[in-house]
Amino acid sequence: MESQPNVLFVMTDQQRFDTIAALGNSSIRTPNMDRLVRRGVNFTNGYSTCPVCMPARYTIRSGSEPTRTGLFSNSRDDAVHARVEGRCGPYLATRMGQLGYRTFGVGKFHTRPWGADEGFEVQLRSEEIYSNPTERHGDAYASWIAQEHPEYDWIEALMGERTEMYYAPQMSPLPADLTVESWAADRAVELIENPDPRPYFGFVSFIGPHPPLAPPLPFNRMYDPDRLSGPIKGDLDVDHLDQQIPSMNYMTFSEDISDSQARILKARYYGEISYIDHCIGRILDAVEARDDAANTLICFYADHGDHMGDHHGWQKESFFESSTRIPFLLSWPDRLPQQETSAELVCLTDLFGIATTAAGAAELRQGADVLGALATGERTREVLFGYHGEPGTDGFKAMVRAGQYKLIWMANGNSRLLFDVVADPDELHPLGEEHARTSDRLHAMLVDQLRAEGVQEAFDGEELASMPYRYWPVRRLYQFDASRGITGFPDDPDEILQSLPTSVGR
Repeated sequence: MESQPNVLFVMTDQQRFDTIAALGNSSIRTPNMDRLVRRGVNFTNGYSTCPVCMPARYTIRSGSEPTRTGLFSNSRDDAVHARVEGRCGPYLATRMGQLGYRTFGVGKFHTRPWGADEGFEVQLRSEEIYSNPTERHGDAYASWIAQEHPEYDWIEALMGERTEMYYAPQMSPLPADLTVESWAADRAVELIENPDPRPYFGFVSFIGPHPPLAPPLPFNRMYDPDRLSGPIKGDLDVDHLDQQIPSMNYMTFSEDISDSQARILKARYYGEISYIDHCIGRILDAVEARDDAANTLICFYADHGDHMGDHHGWQKESFFESSTRIPFLLSWPDRLPQQETSAELVCLTDLFGIATTAAGAAELRQGADVLGALATGERTREVLFGYHGEPGTDGFKAMVRAGQYKLIWMANGNSRLLFDVVADPDELHPLGEEHARTSDRLHAMLVDQLRAEGVQEAFDGEELASMPYRYWPVRRLYQFDASRGITGFPDDPDEILQSLPTSVGR
């Protein structure tokens, strides 16, 4: 009987599919992600089927789509964690532990409630923001800074400033060896080097390159904005047909970023990715130093992308490729080919089945048998569906990817966008009435899938529920350090002056 492989998940947050040098981006430097590309199989059609933080992560840990988890958007409901596990079955870390693995998780988890147990034997949490002192004190990284490097504990925003600085070029307030990314890599290396004879299942989840775009010195000055390309934009009425995009732009103070500013932000975004790549290198070195390196399955992916100015948008939560398509790399030298590219449709939901199949007890849930397809040459799936927003509201939308075509359907105005993503990879030219039959065919697939999944709230009678098109109201998002009582800008700027200590000698 073949020994169980180690399984290592390495995840970034908000990393676009087109940000790895070995996959065709000549402007960026990612030598360690390039190592992973050479080590295994690159899937060029990897997708996040609900491209926003919390739902994407729950698809990974549950192996189930939003139609089953019930999570179609970020939630503040503290019952989410238990409810999803009750609907879908034990989370992946628990299942891998049951299969004989020692398990560890390091980094961002974004559970609800904060601090929820996912079943890892060792779980070291580093979240982006803290709502109260308990969360900051309970955060493994923030606690490490406070205890081991108290000279930096005065910093309110350890990963960079948010709110109006969300899409403003920054430099990390911490040196490169003390950032959350470096901390995560160091903890991962320690856990990989553990001499425990059991195979390991590890999950390393980096917070970056999610904004703030604040790489540490010298990665903050690694890229010259004048050597980078600007955003790719289509017709504004098409790009903003999805009201989520202008809503998110305004929410993050990014509604009027110029193309020249966008290139500056791309330079910091690339700097953050290159820095994370540098940290990943230490993890790969630790894997390779073990005798069982060749029997280690590494899965590298992101939870979703970032528009980065494309389609007149910032942030994620749309079904344009820049938001929903992700890097998706698998490597396992003992079992998988190396330096291979696959155009098969894969998604985050498949990761549960990939891990359990490798462990010898395949449990696909709603995912495809990716490892089986690689072994036999069969298709992973013919059609891929994506969902975002609450069914039955004008925020609900869906994606159907089949062959060369992608349909984006939105309940807001019963709107449709159809693209040939092979001929038009930038999605600048939606297909018109001459392709109505294709649009209708993909729409019918969506209706059948939602009905089969029992998502009754998505229907109004026999048809998908839709509403007259409306422009959404906009609001700002304020994300200060609530753990230290900072919740927003002062009503009166003098409040800041009055809060300062009295100067010596006055």
